[in-house]
Amino acid sequence: MSKNRFLLVLLAGCLFLFAGFTPTGKKQPEETGESGNRLLLGFAQIGSESSWRIGNTRSVQEAAEQHGIQLMMSDANQKQENEIRAIRQFIAYQVDVIAFVPIVEEGWENVLYEAKNAGIPVILSDRQISEKIDENLYTTYVGADFYVEGRRAGEFLLRKAEESGKETLRIVELLGTPGSTPALQREKGFHDVIAGDSRFEVIESVSGDFLRSKGKESMEKLLEKWGDGIDVLYSHNDGMTLGAIDAIEKAGLQPGRDIIIITVDGEQAAFDLVKEGKINCVVECTPMLGDLIMELTEKLAAGEEVPRVIHPEETMFTEYDDLSGLPARGY
Repeated sequence: MSKNRFLLVLLAGCLFLFAGFTPTGKKQPEETGESGNRLLLGFAQIGSESSWRIGNTRSVQEAAEQHGIQLMMSDANQKQENEIRAIRQFIAYQVDVIAFVPIVEEGWENVLYEAKNAGIPVILSDRQISEKIDENLYTTYVGADFYVEGRRAGEFLLRKAEESGKETLRIVELLGTPGSTPALQREKGFHDVIAGDSRFEVIESVSGDFLRSKGKESMEKLLEKWGDGIDVLYSHNDGMTLGAIDAIEKAGLQPGRDIIIITVDGEQAAFDLVKEGKINCVVECTPMLGDLIMELTEKLAAGEEVPRVIHPEETMFTEYDDLSGLPARGY
């Protein structure tokens, strides 16, 4: 590590404390007697809106420590402009690799051109950017296949519909953050499966922004409008689902019985509610991406080729499964 680079890293650590950044790693390379080859990763996280997101952040931090990678992490507090500012600071501090979670798909061209011009490879984590943006502006994506998750939710409902005996199942949908990849693809996958089946009617889709509080608020409004005319809730994440269940129980209805509940993520709280019969299906979306990100960081810094897309292994958990022997989720 050059003297100038070292001074920039020290400055970064100071400035990050005042700008919502958290540098991790116990010591600088010079302090540990290393030969100056410790990698520096800038990671821009969108926030801490759910247990899933907190687990995702923890996974990145723990993996960086295990791989011996110095981590500069920012929390954007759900604002795209904060993420863009963080990425520009990573560029200024000459990090080896940048990884970030795009809060929405659009609006990244300028800052990604800046990273490319600086010769810094970019990893997209958890969410993707618009197909209209030049794909050469980032190197790889690591995260879930959200379209497949949506299809799995729809396929579970097909099975459940056979048992219901009802001619029509009226569905309400809690959408994630407007313009985000998970919201767009989970909606599309689900609708593609149930499209053309006369048994299903999506009576309303509203955004809960992936937040428990908004999930509860949105579900309260849906119940006021539709009452017991709701047969199915399809929710794009567990946080919104937990809020919706609070609203359903407050209305005197039984989640999982009066209303079929299908959710995505796999947080411990949702996992437990499947066991209790209050959620019928959880489609897994793992936040444990830290090791994959660190492995990619090492390869990219070494100039190695990496896959364009990496999806972790995921499954789903339903009321039909024996979940008693499965370990704690960890988030």
